[in-house]
Amino acid sequence: MMKVEVGSIASLWRYPVKSMLGQEIERSLVTTKGLRGDRAYALLDIESGKVASAKYPKKWAKLLDFRARLPLDSQQNYSVSPLEIILPDETSVSSDDPKINQILSNILEKQVELISISPQNANIDQYWPKVEGTAHQETVTQIYLPSGTFFDSCFIHGITTATLDKLQELFPQGQFKHQRFRPNLVIEPVSQEIDFIENDWLNGVLAIGDKVRLSIDTLCPRCVVTTLAQGDLPNDLNILRTAALYNNVIAGIRTSILQEGHINQGDPIWLEK
Repeated sequence: MMKVEVGSIASLWRYPVKSMLGQEIERSLVTTKGLRGDRAYALLDIESGKVASAKYPKKWAKLLDFRARLPLDSQQNYSVSPLEIILPDETSVSSDDPKINQILSNILEKQVELISISPQNANIDQYWPKVEGTAHQETVTQIYLPSGTFFDSCFIHGITTATLDKLQELFPQGQFKHQRFRPNLVIEPVSQEIDFIENDWLNGVLAIGDKVRLSIDTLCPRCVVTTLAQGDLPNDLNILRTAALYNNVIAGIRTSILQEGHINQGDPIWLEK
């Protein structure tokens, strides 16, 4: 088996509420269901019974105007409660607030409930814009979430700065910031090559720090969320078009957890293959 150092963790992220902007953290416990506190909560659409997701922007693009964060506990581990949601006007509301559902519903103009337990057969709507090379165009499909979670599929998603730089090189007018791609791991490669280098990591194992090992199960196909306005980033359908045109809609890797442990920003990453 080959083992080679491929990079380090440049930035570490979790997204406490599904489809809201996330929280950069310095360290995290990695469990069998990803980074502790990642996708710990979601909003339930009372009318449809579906989990709210920005993958259906006609209804839920406003979720990207919110930010969510979780606190440090007394052992300097990132906790899963209480949750703080920073609203579009930069005020905040706690998950402990008895009025939180009404506050969120009023802003979103839809009746929602903040939930931390995934419903049975939980699913989301996904809109496919008209982008050649994607699996569908101008239609809405359903994604059933892994049982008991609010993840779309994988539990830890990573992307290299080499891939972001390559996309930027291919379409200089775009803003290919990692925030558009919502990774848990932003990986700074050892190599100076600007290319889709993690494509070659498929079916390998990432060893991070002293204990954590992640199975690279699939490459990561991108969706409409990468094109949506969020933070300082504008709407730009060419973000997805560029990935479709030059890399089969792929940007990054999707992994599952082989071995739990703690990881930190700056930890070296080794590829076993």
